[in-house]
Amino acid sequence: MVITGCKAARTKPVTAAKKQVNKLIASVRAVCEHAFAHLKNWRILTKLRLNVRHATTLLRALLVLTNTEVAR
Repeated sequence: MVITGCKAARTKPVTAAKKQVNKLIASVRAVCEHAFAHLKNWRILTKLRLNVRHATTLLRALLVLTNTEVAR
């Protein structure tokens, strides 16, 4: 199931259910945006020369560490 956001048209306002959907999408997106912003602080990633699979594993580990540090 895919949830997409909704915009209000000029003649149709957004319903309460659609507002909830937009809020849900925004909250999930904010978490991802914050995580990627924190990952950009890891300067070593600019010099990373690894296999894609290994880089993905490394990024996942760094993301967990970053989220743990930020949550404190």
